[in-house]
Amino acid sequence: MLKFVLIAGLALVLSGCAAFSTLPLVSSLVPYGSANANFHTSTAVKLDQANFTTVKTNVVGGSKGFALLGLITLSPARFSTAMDRLYAQAEIHTGRPQTLANVVVERSSTYLILYSIPRVSIRADVVEFVAPSPASPPRTELPTVR
Repeated sequence: MLKFVLIAGLALVLSGCAAFSTLPLVSSLVPYGSANANFHTSTAVKLDQANFTTVKTNVVGGSKGFALLGLITLSPARFSTAMDRLYAQAEIHTGRPQTLANVVVERSSTYLILYSIPRVSIRADVVEFVAPSPASPPRTELPTVR
């Protein structure tokens, strides 16, 4: 047993946290899965026409977590919680032509001696699409005679 502790301690000192995470006891405590997953969608909002109004700007939703020693996550910072809070702040109504634009996701962590606080913050602008105003009646082209 003493030999195992000495080898594990030597591996930790010589190779940093990479060797520490391979130990069986600690690797079972480190979470895997959706808490650290990144999801990207291909939904795009084109705002190149005058068919929208800005309802709110810089709406923020966030989530905080807690991790011991920066490795053992007890409460993850969840993306879904941050999105729920963003939608609550944005006051988006069902059935209206509203959407989020300029969405920015920020992930950060504050590392202290014995613990860390991971954060997820999502910022966006709320836009509402409106019917384009009729500028002028459509012109009818007359056929040219040659």
